[in-house]
Amino acid sequence: MKWTSAVSEQPDLNDAIAECAVAIMTAVGDEALDLAIAFISPHYEDTYERVADLMAEHLGAKQIFGCSGGGVIGNGLEIEQRAGVSITAAVLPNVDIKPFHLQVHHLPDLDAGPDKWEDLLGVTADRDPHFLMVADPYSFPVQNLLMGMDFAFPKSIKIGGLASGASRPGGNALFLNGQVLRTGAIGLALDGNIIVDTVVAQGCRPVGEPMRITKSESNMLLELDGQAPMEVLRALFHDLPKRDQELLGHSLFLGVVMDELIDAPVQGDFLIRNVVGMNQGTGGLAIGEMLKEGQLVQFHLRDAETSTDDLEAVLSRYAGENRENDILGALLFSCLGRGQFLYGHPNHDADLFREKLGAVPLGGFFCNGEIGPVSGTTFLHGYTSSFGLFRPKL
Repeated sequence: MKWTSAVSEQPDLNDAIAECAVAIMTAVGDEALDLAIAFISPHYEDTYERVADLMAEHLGAKQIFGCSGGGVIGNGLEIEQRAGVSITAAVLPNVDIKPFHLQVHHLPDLDAGPDKWEDLLGVTADRDPHFLMVADPYSFPVQNLLMGMDFAFPKSIKIGGLASGASRPGGNALFLNGQVLRTGAIGLALDGNIIVDTVVAQGCRPVGEPMRITKSESNMLLELDGQAPMEVLRALFHDLPKRDQELLGHSLFLGVVMDELIDAPVQGDFLIRNVVGMNQGTGGLAIGEMLKEGQLVQFHLRDAETSTDDLEAVLSRYAGENRENDILGALLFSCLGRGQFLYGHPNHDADLFREKLGAVPLGGFFCNGEIGPVSGTTFLHGYTSSFGLFRPKL
């Protein structure tokens, strides 16, 4: 197994793909590419329809996959607010790759059996596949797809993001082999001699203490350990340092522990969701997630420093647990709200990834939403960096 990643800022699409191809073919030598993954900024929007042909001409990979991105990541560099093409390529011996393209009407009912989802994606759960996917945010309900895939493929990793770069329906592009698509979702099912690990950094840190939901209705949080959530927040406010008091006013989130067996959660165990409203009369909070009584939750805060600390914590945790594993390639699906907009300088996440995991080829893009697992369940996130890390089984 070999992975390599390249990036180009050439203003002409043909020149940019050609420059990436030279770097990639130099790295892999005479070996044929099994997969080439392209993320292309909207500066090339007028020539998106040429992507499939140019990729085939310059790289000749057996499978071509990718999408448009408001910013792209390649060779460990983050290219934002300017023209950029990122291509990450792999030689994957003894790995079977099955592509799929889905539209809304293709999705089975959410109560359909696993066989319907297996038929849809062209692979069976007993093959232990993992999934790489991107979708157009304007035309496809990706959360319904994730729910169905988790049901039918509970042991499989699902990683990816929502295409970006366009502010209107039909403006994004999905690249799948010889096709340039404007709607739906595309994906690859990977099985055989491949393991996909994930690191999901949601950019927040916990404050206060974990508490149990003792009363909730749908997405309304009504009681925590028998207290109104607003009362909990008022008490918490007085115990926080000034910086955190300021953050609580405009960057407050709720972390929900999705694994019922976890009693002492750490960073990485929480699903982070927005606090979207407050009811001054009841003291309740509206949360961007359906809640259940008995769930363990904790309030979280977010800013650039907190996001750095969170990413460092989850990458360090992964590196410590995988010292003996040889990570050969990685993809990063990062929120458009991260990058220079959040940190004030380029390459923040890519540099921290290299610091913790070494010179692993890293490609990716800045998404309209990021796909990745938390405690074994796959979610669509915001403000997140979701990493997929690839290594052989043998």
